[in-house]
Amino acid sequence: MQKVSLYFENGTFLEAKSFGAEGTSVGEIVFNTSLTGYQEIVTDPSYAGQFVTFTMPEIGNVGCNAQDMESKRVHCKGIIVRSYQQRPSNFRSEETLDNLLKKYGILGITEIDTRFLTKMLRSEGAMMMIASTEIHDAAELKKLLSESPRIEEINYIEQVSTKESYIHQEARYNAETFVYEVPNTTKKIIALDFGIKRNILNELTHAGMEVEVVPNSMEAEVIIEKFKAKAIDGVFLSNGPGDPLILKEEQEKIRKLIAAKVPLFGICLGHQLLSIAHGYDTYKLKFGHHGGNHPVKNKINGMVEITAQNHNYSVPDNIVEVATVTHTNLFDNTIEGLRYNDSPTMSVQHHPEASPGPHESAYIFTEFKNML
Repeated sequence: MQKVSLYFENGTFLEAKSFGAEGTSVGEIVFNTSLTGYQEIVTDPSYAGQFVTFTMPEIGNVGCNAQDMESKRVHCKGIIVRSYQQRPSNFRSEETLDNLLKKYGILGITEIDTRFLTKMLRSEGAMMMIASTEIHDAAELKKLLSESPRIEEINYIEQVSTKESYIHQEARYNAETFVYEVPNTTKKIIALDFGIKRNILNELTHAGMEVEVVPNSMEAEVIIEKFKAKAIDGVFLSNGPGDPLILKEEQEKIRKLIAAKVPLFGICLGHQLLSIAHGYDTYKLKFGHHGGNHPVKNKINGMVEITAQNHNYSVPDNIVEVATVTHTNLFDNTIEGLRYNDSPTMSVQHHPEASPGPHESAYIFTEFKNML
């Protein structure tokens, strides 16, 4: 391990040890409260442009494997952990987290007080930072950080979306046989890929939907034509990274799908884009919700679900003018789920597919299938 220097936009300068790749990287720092699933988190495309601080102190202890990849690569800018374990102990492990990060050029930062960082973010909010194994002068790091674009100025969707359409071939993972099940489908949908997670696709197919994953650039007119020709039954709008307000083309595309009465289901970024497309702009939360242990109340049946979360933005309360709130966050009462009044459209802010996290919200995929 070698020295790595960190500079934050609030002026904090820290030194730590590095693992993974070497170099210099700029991004937004957030904290994640999940107790397990670090590989799924770092390979979630929604974390593109961000450093992830893990509040769980021991990271790396179960290694990494191909089955637990949520996408084809690691997408975050870097990870920050209290204690990195170089020797994994798990029969499914195929490589270390250190190797995985090196493969994709991602910084790992350890031997640092992650509790201090979490409390700083909780108090001051998510902020930009720079980390480097090459530069250790605070003034130079400050200059580089000030000259770098902020996360809300970068369209990461263009980087993480698939370039070619494909049919997803797997369903839910079977923990007894250690394989992904074969889908049995009766409906067909298109999934607009803004940075989709593998387990979202698994849950959609498990619920009985054949899923064609398409690039974010696919024109609305093409999708509407497929719907009118009964080649598809609906459209899924995926999760993804960055600020939804800058995604003007995606917003206009969704407006056209809404006008055509195409059944729609959005998760996370898809949920936010649906709100904007209806005329209700999102706003940024102080430090966001990231973790696998966040309580959400289902307002339809009164039950409380423990959910997986990963977002920095929220839809506004006045969206009740056009939609019914189905779920609310019990930490801060922000909106977590919606059913729109005048169109076959539903969305949730949390991640019902988990991976990592609890599976209490997985029924939502069946609700979308039933809506079709």
